[in-house]
Amino acid sequence: MSQETTSYRLSLQKLFLTGILTILPIWLTWIMVKFIFVFLSNTSKPLVGPMSEQIAASFPAAMGWISAFWVQNTIALIATLAVILAVGALSRRVIGQQLLRWFDALMQRIPLASIVYNSVRKLLDILQTKPVATQRVVLIDFPHRDMKAIGLVTRILREEGTERELAAVYVPTTPNPTSGYLEVVPVELLTPTDWTVEQAMSFIISGGAVAPDSLPFTRDADRTAPP
Repeated sequence: MSQETTSYRLSLQKLFLTGILTILPIWLTWIMVKFIFVFLSNTSKPLVGPMSEQIAASFPAAMGWISAFWVQNTIALIATLAVILAVGALSRRVIGQQLLRWFDALMQRIPLASIVYNSVRKLLDILQTKPVATQRVVLIDFPHRDMKAIGLVTRILREEGTERELAAVYVPTTPNPTSGYLEVVPVELLTPTDWTVEQAMSFIISGGAVAPDSLPFTRDADRTAPP
């Protein structure tokens, strides 16, 4: 194989790699945005679809366009967003809080749904508060001491017998932070950070591309320990 042919192949490989690296973030962003928009539009579509069809049938000359597929999706999306904003505004008022308490009481009476509902509510509430004795975003030794994984402390526990503090740490995965695993780690083995949950999520979703400039990799106890 001639040098010119080898150089040509390397050039094509570099162009292909550059194209992949350019398209990949755009493609991943599109997948996530599309998923959110489709999910939101599908939520209201069972109600919006029949209503738009009925309006189009009643006024075929003036409102026939409302039965178009993209129009129904747009209306369904707007309707869902309006409901979400209305629920957010209502939850800040007394009547909204009373309705939420009534809904919570209702969910407690449904055996399987109560377990899922309570777990999700507690997780969301915990992530908005700061646990005792440690920071929210931490590093844990994984898969060994010289490598770290980003984790979110969800609760502080006590070891039976010794009263040693243990942290329940949720470790999200890249690029989908909704999947991950749970680790129970002694508090003294955590490496605390000053990152916010939002910074940690950006770091995980971007595969490390979006992050603060510095990271406390080594624990204070390891720095002072003799070699």
